[in-house]
Amino acid sequence: MDTKKLRQKILDLAIRGKLVPQNPNDEPASVLIEKIRAEKEQLIKEKKIKRDKNESYIYRSDKSYYEKFADGTVKCIDNEIPFEIPESWEWVRGYSCFNPMESTKPTGNSFRYIDIDAINNKKHKVTNPKTIKIENTPSRATRKLSTGDTLFSMVRPYLKNIAFIDNSLDDCIASTGFYVCKPNNMLFPEFCFNLMTSKYIIDGLNSFMKGDNSPSISNNNILNWLYPIPPFEEQIKIVHNIERYNHFIDEVELNQIDLQKTVNQTKSKILDLAIRGKLVPQDPNDEPASVLLERIKAEHPESKKKAKYTGDNSHYQNLPFEIPENWVWARFQDIFNIIMGQSPSGEYISSDGEYEFHQGKAHFGDKILLSSQTFTSYPTKLAQSHSLLLCVRAPVGDINITNREVCIGRGLCSLKPLNEISLGFAYYWVSYFKNSFVNKATGTTFLAISSETIRNEFIPIPPLKEQMVITQTINSLYTMLNNITVEL
Repeated sequence: MDTKKLRQKILDLAIRGKLVPQNPNDEPASVLIEKIRAEKEQLIKEKKIKRDKNESYIYRSDKSYYEKFADGTVKCIDNEIPFEIPESWEWVRGYSCFNPMESTKPTGNSFRYIDIDAINNKKHKVTNPKTIKIENTPSRATRKLSTGDTLFSMVRPYLKNIAFIDNSLDDCIASTGFYVCKPNNMLFPEFCFNLMTSKYIIDGLNSFMKGDNSPSISNNNILNWLYPIPPFEEQIKIVHNIERYNHFIDEVELNQIDLQKTVNQTKSKILDLAIRGKLVPQDPNDEPASVLLERIKAEHPESKKKAKYTGDNSHYQNLPFEIPENWVWARFQDIFNIIMGQSPSGEYISSDGEYEFHQGKAHFGDKILLSSQTFTSYPTKLAQSHSLLLCVRAPVGDINITNREVCIGRGLCSLKPLNEISLGFAYYWVSYFKNSFVNKATGTTFLAISSETIRNEFIPIPPLKEQMVITQTINSLYTMLNNITVEL
């Protein structure tokens, strides 16, 4: 289950009037809006506030939407209405539902400051307000906050740095990078927050983004946008329902985390059984792995020269575990062509060239290497197509398969299986040794493993036919486990 999409779907239903049933006894939003307009007119008449030349009034007539402006002009805005809302709801501009932002200056010895980095954009919460000494006050620290406000980042709004200000944060000062949505009596504060986190608002405001280095929207983009307003009582019910549904989704996410942990543990157990010869039954008619190993050494004399041990397993000392009789212990250098990476000179690395270049695991996929979009025409070390790429620098032990010839830097080494050993089998077998490589890594600036460590790592080899059966069995079991996590 994609819980992120589910949360957005709930919000989408909520702002369209489809999350909770309409109560005909609720006071329509139009009545509340008219009360607020009448109160403003009285304050203007008493010269306590000035008329906002940008403010307008949206109403329905003859099955169409019209907007009446401060200068008295009227315009049909049917083409601006994004979706239908219930009869008891109304559309308003930001000018009509938000109070003006307020500025302030910090006082005392220090103050708490909220900038973009303070927002957790996954949970839409302020998680890390900074305490700043007064003499180090940033020039952007001027936004005054109050309980019930919603912070909306105007810089890269697609990053969704949005947060609700509760009473634990109302002493903070926010960056001018935020628009502070201060709901007037038309909006229940928590409804305003949920509205601002909806896909309709984020995607809509994002369309106004301008700039290259720090693409942003403006105050006017927010104030001119159309906001759907339900009756006030319905806003409260919507918020309570969203909270209830989100609580259920939180439980699902916790279960997903537990399930994913169980799936990962199960995969590790499957691999552990496989590498010990306990996943599939042995067939006494299979050609013993020792014959396969001798054939590899005969056809690749360079492998035979490098090997320190030959013959049966009795020549090896301190073997990790017992394996079946028809298996054999070898070293990585016996079954792989191993190439340690070396980066070409920086002047030869660019956005085009003959060979794709990979320094480390930055472009590792789930299993298959992705494109780095970085190239060189002067490669130093090339990994052959259908090789394993092993991270030799932190994070040590991660692997991927490359389906093309690529240039590799010092963060990687290439393992090309020799003879009949399949790439799929080698992928699973090498992935088992990640912990072993991590434990053998050394270094102060960053952990790394050497060529010698890789070459001398012990690896158990099953008969060739059993390798195929093991690979098919692991593929089948892993696919089943992956499907379970997808279907939750």
